[in-house]
Amino acid sequence: MKVTMQWIADQVGVSKNAVSLALRNDPSISEAMRKKIRAMAEKHGYRRNPVFGELMSQMRIKSKSASQANLGLINGNQSAAAFKKHATVPSYVQGCRRRAKALGYSLDTFWLFEPGVSGSRWLEILEARGIRGIVLVGMMKENRLPAQFLEVVERIPCVVTGVRTRQPALSFACVDHFILALRAFEKSLELGYRRPALVLDRVIDELVDTRFSAGFYAGQELLPKARRLRPFFQVQQAKHDPSLFHEWLEREKPDVIFTLYNVVHDWLRALKLGIPSEIGLIQLEWRSNCPEWAGMNQHNDIVGEFAIDMLIGMIHRGESGVPEFPRGTLIGPSWREGKTVIDRTVKSGQRI
Repeated sequence: MKVTMQWIADQVGVSKNAVSLALRNDPSISEAMRKKIRAMAEKHGYRRNPVFGELMSQMRIKSKSASQANLGLINGNQSAAAFKKHATVPSYVQGCRRRAKALGYSLDTFWLFEPGVSGSRWLEILEARGIRGIVLVGMMKENRLPAQFLEVVERIPCVVTGVRTRQPALSFACVDHFILALRAFEKSLELGYRRPALVLDRVIDELVDTRFSAGFYAGQELLPKARRLRPFFQVQQAKHDPSLFHEWLEREKPDVIFTLYNVVHDWLRALKLGIPSEIGLIQLEWRSNCPEWAGMNQHNDIVGEFAIDMLIGMIHRGESGVPEFPRGTLIGPSWREGKTVIDRTVKSGQRI
C-alpha cells in the first residue's frame, strides 16, 4: 500500500491541505492535530518529497503580491538606527537583502526592542505582514532574547546572525571567531612580530563564548612562555582612564596588537608611538570605512546571505520552534593588507 497525503487525511479525518500544513508545522493547525498527523505519517513510513516541497514553496512565493513581505529582518541591537548607523550591522543587512532578493523573497524590517509590544502582539504583526520566517541581526550587548519575544520563536522559524543566542539557543550564522583570531596570530608571526597581544572588551569576548581569546591563546602555544602576553580586557574602563592601557602596554611590551577598536590607534598616538614602525595594529573586524588598517575581513555580508539560506531551508522543511539541536554555519575570514603593519622579516632577514 502506498501511503499518500490523501490516505493520511482520510485516516485522521481532515483535509489533504490540513495534512500538508501539519507536516510543515504550520501554526494554523493546532499543535494536538499536528502531533496526531505526524505520528500517523511516521507510523506508516510517509516521507515528504523535498524536491516537490521546495517547488510548491516557490510557486506559493511567486503567487503572492510583489509588495508583500514574506521574511522578517529583526534589528536585535539596542539602537533602533543600527541598520543604518552601526559600524558593522549594515553589512549583515546588505547580505540578507541581497540573498533574499536573489531567491525571490522580500523583507520587512522590525526592531526587537520596540516599546510596549507583547509576544501576542508581535505574532499579530508578523502574521498580518505575511512573515514566514525571521532573521535576527545585530545582537551586540547580550545573547538572550527578551521574554516577550520567546513566544514568537516558538511559532515562527528564526535564525540569528553574528552571535549565538543562549536563552533560547537558536540556529545561527556567524564568522568563525576562533579561527579568525588564530589566523591573525599566525599572520603576525609570518610578518616577523615576536610579541603579539590582544586588546578586547571582555563583554564582547563573552558574547561570542570567548572564541576570540581562545583563538589568541591557541596562537600563543606557538611561542615560548616568555613571549606569551596577557590580554587587555579593560577597554571600556580605559576609554575613561587611558592610563590603564598605558600601564598594561608598559608591562607587557607588545610589538603588535589585535583589536576591534579604532581608539587603540589614538591611545598609541597619544604615547607618540609610531604605527607601524614601532608597533603594529591588526583589526579583528576589518571595515571598509577604515581601509588603511590591516586585519581580518569577517565577511559579514556573506554571513547575512547564509542566514537567509538557513532560514529558507527551515521554512521548506516545515521547522519552527526552539531546535533541540541548534545548527550553526561558520564563515571563514580572510586577511586584508593594510598600512598598520609591516613585514619585519625583510629587515631582519629571518622568520620566526
